[in-house]
Amino acid sequence: MFSKGQIVFGILFAIAFIIILIFAYRKDANIHRRYYRGTVWVLIGFISFLAMIAAIKFLLG
Repeated sequence: MFSKGQIVFGILFAIAFIIILIFAYRKDANIHRRYYRGTVWVLIGFISFLAMIAAIKFLLG
């Protein structure tokens, strides 16, 4: 399906992409802490909402 060269390229590309993402996140970590405080509560609310919808569907359906 894939040649050996394509597989090697894909693996190397994924490794390079992950390394670049890590460096970018570390560079912006202080900005994220300052401007995105409280987003954990939004995530918890969203997950709770989805759980509530799933529970209603399970109980009624």
